[in-house]
Amino acid sequence: MTRSVPPHQSEPRPRRRDRHGRGMRGPIAPPQVPLSVSRAESFVDLVQDSAERLERRWPQLSGVDFTVLDVPTSGNGGGTGSGGTDGWDEESVPLGRFIAARGDAPDRIVIYRRPVEIRAKNRDERAMLVHEVVVEQVAELLGLAPESVDPRYGQE
Repeated sequence: MTRSVPPHQSEPRPRRRDRHGRGMRGPIAPPQVPLSVSRAESFVDLVQDSAERLERRWPQLSGVDFTVLDVPTSGNGGGTGSGGTDGWDEESVPLGRFIAARGDAPDRIVIYRRPVEIRAKNRDERAMLVHEVVVEQVAELLGLAPESVDPRYGQE
């Protein structure tokens, strides 16, 4: 029994299957499944949900820009609503910040993702903490107490 060996090809053939014969693998989870959403994306969704919930009660919040940053940059690297420093040091890290409108830039509320995630033990606690931080920053923007911005503040 002799087999003829095909001549060596200069270009490799495109592989249709992997070396175990299983074929090309697909994504781990389809896009509809929550598994495909990253922690950062789910955090942004929590902030947007909280902002939309408050906008229904306070229509003037429609012009406010809600953003998410991973961590605060520095203790004196920006202004608050009063135009001063954030007033934080190495021992206390802010969870959020209100930045007053300047020129063409609208009012902005920034929520810091990593400090909030570190303080929350599970998904429900994270959602509650995100909402509390958003309410506190909106209260600073409107010049009201957090309890008057959202009557359920601090009760959950």
